[in-house]
Amino acid sequence: MFTGIDEVDWASMRHAYGSAQDVPGRLRALASADPAERATALDGMYGAVHHQGRVYDATLACVPFLLSLAAREQVPDRAGIVELLISIGAQGADGDPRARAAVSAGGEVFVALAGDPDPAVRRAAAGAVVRFLEEPPRVLDLLRRWLRAERDDHVLLALTQALGLFARRCPGRARAAVALLAEHSAPPNAPGLRLAALGQLALGSPARTPADLVPTAVRLLRERSAHRARVPEPSGADTLVRRIRRLRPSDEEGSLLLRTLHTALGDRVHDRTALLTGQLTSPDPVDRCNAVWMSAGLFRGWRGDFTGPVGLLGLQLHARQDWLREAALSVLSELFTLAAPAVDDLHALVTARPDLWTHRWERGSPTLGGPLRALARAGDPRAVPALARLLAGPAAPDGLGFDIAHLGPAAAPLAPALRHRLGRIPPDSPEAAPLLAALRAVGDRDAVPEVLRLLSGAADGVGARDAVVDQAIDTLEVWGAAPHAVGPLRALLRTRHAAAAAGALWSVDGDAASVLPVLLRELRHGDPAGRRLAIRQLGRVGPAALPALPELGGAARSGPARERVAAACALWRVGADPEPVLPVFRAAWSEDPRTRGPIARCLTTMGPAAAPLRDLVAAERAAVRRHTARADGYGSRDIPQDEALVTVCGELLAGA
Repeated sequence: MFTGIDEVDWASMRHAYGSAQDVPGRLRALASADPAERATALDGMYGAVHHQGRVYDATLACVPFLLSLAAREQVPDRAGIVELLISIGAQGADGDPRARAAVSAGGEVFVALAGDPDPAVRRAAAGAVVRFLEEPPRVLDLLRRWLRAERDDHVLLALTQALGLFARRCPGRARAAVALLAEHSAPPNAPGLRLAALGQLALGSPARTPADLVPTAVRLLRERSAHRARVPEPSGADTLVRRIRRLRPSDEEGSLLLRTLHTALGDRVHDRTALLTGQLTSPDPVDRCNAVWMSAGLFRGWRGDFTGPVGLLGLQLHARQDWLREAALSVLSELFTLAAPAVDDLHALVTARPDLWTHRWERGSPTLGGPLRALARAGDPRAVPALARLLAGPAAPDGLGFDIAHLGPAAAPLAPALRHRLGRIPPDSPEAAPLLAALRAVGDRDAVPEVLRLLSGAADGVGARDAVVDQAIDTLEVWGAAPHAVGPLRALLRTRHAAAAAGALWSVDGDAASVLPVLLRELRHGDPAGRRLAIRQLGRVGPAALPALPELGGAARSGPARERVAAACALWRVGADPEPVLPVFRAAWSEDPRTRGPIARCLTTMGPAAAPLRDLVAAERAAVRRHTARADGYGSRDIPQDEALVTVCGELLAGA
């Protein structure tokens, strides 16, 4: 297995953490009789030699030895080695074509593994054959014979996925592969195999799927789950792993089958919502838990009427299984106002379980618990009594004010407690920012003295307090009329907070003569952050800022899209001329989707002058994908931004 390993100049090679001298030891450990040593070695291969998918010279030098290990039946846990080879051969995160060539050179190893006695190895080898054997006719013939001979259900599912991959990679021979998939999607095949075949057909050949694809998939899922529930757990010692699985069971295979279908359905939001509804109403709690996690991807990436699925998430809060309830809370707490169909269930849980109002970590301060956080973020005023009790306690949960802010004016009963708490914390306390956010949202102008206290000494520009000072100034800007704030704000006009202070002064007294010179100075000579803020504040000043038009015009023509858009918005508010503004908006709309919200809000102020961009607004309003959607499926906190954009676009179209 290791012939020639000592002749390789490992010391001249590198991996993620430096010299590759330790690689021979890792490779030898992969063949160890000790399971812990093998697991540590495999982790080390992913962590250093193939770190985050990258391919180093040391990675390529490992491939022949990994192939040799995979081919030896006496080596335990070879499935993990095959999966590592597949990951390396996928060319890694840096797209090195040498990686694929190195793994493909050992393609015959994967062919031989089709007959390996270990089903886990056969399962891993199925995808490797398709990826690294460079003879499509031979691959198709091998898959056909393998499917007919294989008896292990898990390997059959892997073969079905491999067949779908083959059809997509080799379109010239896809017809035969699709016919095999269609054959395995029909009775008398097992429900799991049929579901896998339907998913692959939906991905590559949707015309070959049945008209009732979603109802069929839901029925097959339930048949598969009923069969899985009847399979007894293997006998043996009651290990820690088995105890954990009983406490938090999982079905990764079933999850993959349904994720494949969701991926295939793509922008067919109505069908995906129906599929999710079928999953969330399954009698099997594991199926429902899988559905809960999948729902997050749908809600983050697509627009639609999710009233039904969100309501079903709320029902999971009453489940006997803690892990199912926790999964539902995790998703609901990231939906904000979209969680409205579940607020009654959330309120019931908040009422019944005060112990869940906070979440205590092993280290660090407590945070707001899932049920109360989701209820507050949904804007439901029934969260206020519980939040009031937490605020009255000696140690409020970290970041509590940020969640209170989502209640807006409904949190007004909390204003005295928020004000009191702000008045007794140190000016540089990390609690200041969330408290200011809550007071801003509530609109509690009685808290002006407490806010001004945070500005004392700020003229010296103490770095640790900069963020708090900026947020305090923002709060005064939002509240406007507070004459006794004028003196403290003027004291900041020669500090790094000058632009923010000038904007707040404008809100307080509306005196352009006192703030315009400051904003022009920051626009012309300030640092990038000060310049960006000066542009925004000049837009607020409006026509009184006409002397800034040349600089605003220059800023609208150069720089990143978001900065150009901010300058163009200010141009419109100051000069009311759409001609230099609309081209900036049109270019940025496509260049950076994150600019669409600010652009749409500015268009609402432009009246008929916004008409040339109506096509962009109409297309956005009709789109099913969120403008904030990310390829990795994350970004749940961006859901409110997208919902706001849809609302503004609707208002623009109605107004037009």
